[in-house]
Amino acid sequence: MYAFIVRRLLATIPVLGMVALFVFLMLRLTPGDPAAVLAGDNATYEQIEGIRIQLGLDKPIYEQLVVWVGKLLQGDLGQSFYFKKQVTELIGLRVEPTLSLAIVTLIITIVVAVPLGVLAAYRHDSWIDRLVMGFSVMGFSVPVFVLGYLLIYIFAVELRWFPVQGYKSITDGFWPFLHRLILPGLTLSVIYIALIARITRASVLEVLGEDYIRTAYAKGLSNRVVLMRHALRNAAVPIVTIIGIGIALLIGGVVVTESVYNIPGLGRLTVDAVLGRDYPTIQAVVLVFSFVYVLINLLIDLAYTILDPRIRY
Repeated sequence: MYAFIVRRLLATIPVLGMVALFVFLMLRLTPGDPAAVLAGDNATYEQIEGIRIQLGLDKPIYEQLVVWVGKLLQGDLGQSFYFKKQVTELIGLRVEPTLSLAIVTLIITIVVAVPLGVLAAYRHDSWIDRLVMGFSVMGFSVPVFVLGYLLIYIFAVELRWFPVQGYKSITDGFWPFLHRLILPGLTLSVIYIALIARITRASVLEVLGEDYIRTAYAKGLSNRVVLMRHALRNAAVPIVTIIGIGIALLIGGVVVTESVYNIPGLGRLTVDAVLGRDYPTIQAVVLVFSFVYVLINLLIDLAYTILDPRIRY
């Protein structure tokens, strides 16, 4: 087990290296000049060139890559062109809102989606099953930003149950912190509830046809015990897999949701950095997201051995 963990962690190094190289080249080969953005509309050619020299953008791409990799190996993510701060400081300030939103979204998703999927499988071909499947189709069809503005209009503007936008740190109190995350969490969780409920239904429905399920019923076990202890546990591997895949989708959804609800997290930082052509910040945020995704996949692989003792590495 420990050897597997070490191998997987070492395997993340070339993956992150390829991601970093791709992002580095993509940013610099796309049209646009960060020096012109920073200088403003009324800047002269000489002023723009001065900013380019100051930022090191006048050097060839390979020299910029060597300098950036050298700093990266020393733990230096560089200084933001746009925000005029160290990138590590910027990320440190923005991690809490994004992490809080992701945790609230995952809790809402798992608490709602897994029981819905199990219920749909148990009531196969009933109106409950059709209702859950209809919700799944709707969840995939409605864009996150459309759902966000709809929920803001209903629950924030009309009913005034939640604030329209903004974020409160948990240090300001748990309820103010949670109150401002419920609506963004609901917005972001709809697509994942649809995805996980659908996969849970399919997995549990397949397991319900197995012989050991009929044996459990023959022993006189209740529906709750059969569904939770036997069916759901044996169907857990594909469900956990899709939760891990959903986290990758969650990264993209965070960018849109934080922009809609004006949450100062990593997603909003990414949008601001892209608009400002802030190379160091974009590269650092992408690396952080990539590392989190790789780490989540590692944890999912390790969870397989707990859920199914037959799986060994």
